[in-house]
Amino acid sequence: MVLQFTMPRIDGTEEPLERYRGRVLMLVNVASKCGLTPQYAALQSLYEKYRHRGFEILAFPANDFMGQEPGTNEEIAQFCEATYGVTFPLFAKISVKGESMHPLYRALTSLPEPLGGEVLWNFQKYLLDREGNVIAKFDPRTPPDAPEVTEAIERLL
Repeated sequence: MVLQFTMPRIDGTEEPLERYRGRVLMLVNVASKCGLTPQYAALQSLYEKYRHRGFEILAFPANDFMGQEPGTNEEIAQFCEATYGVTFPLFAKISVKGESMHPLYRALTSLPEPLGGEVLWNFQKYLLDREGNVIAKFDPRTPPDAPEVTEAIERLL
């Protein structure tokens, strides 16, 4: 379901998510001016720790929560690289709630609970198996390197 989408990367190039089939994925909506923004550091560490085992993080900047991602795609990319050394895939800014919600997030939020339901805030995380099935959802306040997250990733790897 998720892998059917083609999404623009932060540099504007189109990328079919199907290319990530066979990898364990974490999808996360991100923002540069949020109290949770320091989670970028933990996301990057997680990526470095598990990437060689078939793990990818797909980050989707969104300005849906109190204007905490006001920048352009170029500004977001610069901030992520300069501040947190982000090397995982960043996609173009989208909306993850409301009337303008991107179809990818419409699909995610329409899943049955506890996987679906509205995006609560920046840095909500969805964990997908190698076939693109959503296996778990983690609260925005749950750090990316929390034991319950890393244990779930390791089970899938």
